[in-house]
Order: sequence, then C-alpha cells, then structure tokens
Amino acid sequence: MRRTLDLLFDAAAWLAALAMIGVLVTVLLSIVSRQMGFNVPGIDAYAGYCMAGAGFLALAHTLKRDEHIRVTLLLGRLKGRGHHALEMWALSAAVLLAGLFAYYSVRLAWQSHVLNDISTGNDAAPLWIPQLAMALGTVVLLVAFIDEWVLELRGQRARVQPEEALHNE
Repeated sequence: MRRTLDLLFDAAAWLAALAMIGVLVTVLLSIVSRQMGFNVPGIDAYAGYCMAGAGFLALAHTLKRDEHIRVTLLLGRLKGRGHHALEMWALSAAVLLAGLFAYYSVRLAWQSHVLNDISTGNDAAPLWIPQLAMALGTVVLLVAFIDEWVLELRGQRARVQPEEALHNE
C-alpha cells in the first residue's frame, strides 16, 4: 500500500511539473506572438490554468516531503502524549478541511461540465477541464492527509526537520 500511495503522490508531482512546463510554453508563446504581431486567443488564461494546476497537483507531494509551512512554536515545546495529541488534532482538522476542499472542488468541476460552463475570455474554453486539475490535486491532498493521520495514529509518522529550519538565525 505504501508503494501505491508514494506512486500516487509522485504521479501528481509529475503532472504538476508538466503543468509548470505548460506555464513556460504559454508565456513564451504569448511573448513571441506579441513580438511577431499575431494573437493567440486566451493564451493568458491558459497560462493561469496551468499555474493553478501546478499548484494544486503539487500539494500532496509537498506535504509528504514536509515542505508545507508549519508553525511549530507550541508543538516544538511538547513531548510525548501532548505532542501526539496536538498532532492528531491538527491532522484531524486538516483531514476535515481537505475533505471539504476536495468535495467542493470535484463538485465544481462536475457542475461546470454538466452546465457546459465556459470561460468568459475570447477562447471560450470549457471550465471543467482546468478545474479537473484542481479537483484531482485536492483529492490527492486528502489522501495524503489521511495517510499522515493513520501514520501518526500508529506512531509511525517520521519527524523530519526540514533542512531550511536548521539554518535559521
């Protein structure tokens, strides 16, 4: 199961990387098109879609690598049961919020598809397509938080200190 979950998180990260390449390509195309005197309809919107997709698809991978920003002022002072209880409370809240976020993201993409909602830009792209990246990213984030919750409950969650935190002044 661990291998499957890691593969899921890595796959989402690779999709995020492809979306970042999409941002690069669309921005370059926008620049070149302006310099060459032709217009590509909706290119700025597509760059935004790719950027949003990259951000959402990278959430779970970032969480699993302990790279999300955390305020550990109180957590760092607790040991043993107090530390575990606060971690469980925080992860429970995160699972709840990620679940709501995933539910409403999937619902938004589905409604956009059913209602044939399109972009208000001159490209008139179906909005469910870029919203699908957000929905997928939030669902994978929910899976990652549930995984972290289960690992913490079992006492198997790794306490990795990001290297950046070690170099604070």
